[in-house]
Amino acid sequence: MTIFLIWLIAFGLIAYFVDQRWSRGVSQGLDRCLPNVLKSHGENRFLWIMTLAVLGATTLVFPVEMLLVVILMALIGLLVVKLANWASTLTH
Repeated sequence: MTIFLIWLIAFGLIAYFVDQRWSRGVSQGLDRCLPNVLKSHGENRFLWIMTLAVLGATTLVFPVEMLLVVILMALIGLLVVKLANWASTLTH
């Protein structure tokens, strides 16, 4: 229960501060980091606020698990890229 309360407090604070600074840099920062398909251009404000708050709060409460998930996703992405390159060499 304590971890859940810490997560809720972190979620609320992160969501509040991201909402306060949305037009002063958060939206532009997201647009610089994301590919064209995912760019918000200032739209979908509340979707991105909730997404950043969930990721931030989870990272604060469970940092090791989040690091392992990021490493696992990077390895899966690398495997997919390597398989796609291998498959494209077979077709030519």
